[in-house]
Amino acid sequence: MARTVAAASHQCGLRVPGFRTAPVRAGSWRAIKRYANGSCLVSVVIQGRTEAAVLADMIDGVVAANQLAGAGAEDVRRRLMLQWRPASALAA
Repeated sequence: MARTVAAASHQCGLRVPGFRTAPVRAGSWRAIKRYANGSCLVSVVIQGRTEAAVLADMIDGVVAANQLAGAGAEDVRRRLMLQWRPASALAA
C-alpha cells in the first residue's frame, strides 16, 4: 500500500513522505514527523483497522507533508484515492 501511495504521489508531482507503522505516541492512529531537511515520516496504525481507514490516513499524511489545504488538498485526496486498487479487486 505504501508503494502505491508513494508512486501515485510522485506522479502527482508531490513530495513523497516516508511511511512506517505504529506511531510512537500511544493512542494515535497516525502521526507525522518533520525533519530539518524538509522530509517527513508518516506513521500509521495498521493492526485492527480497515484497509480504507489505513489508506485514508496515509493519503492525509501526503497532504500534510505537502502542506496542502482547501480545494488543492481535496483534489490530491481524490486523485490518490483513484489510484488505489485493492488486492480483492485485482483477483476478480
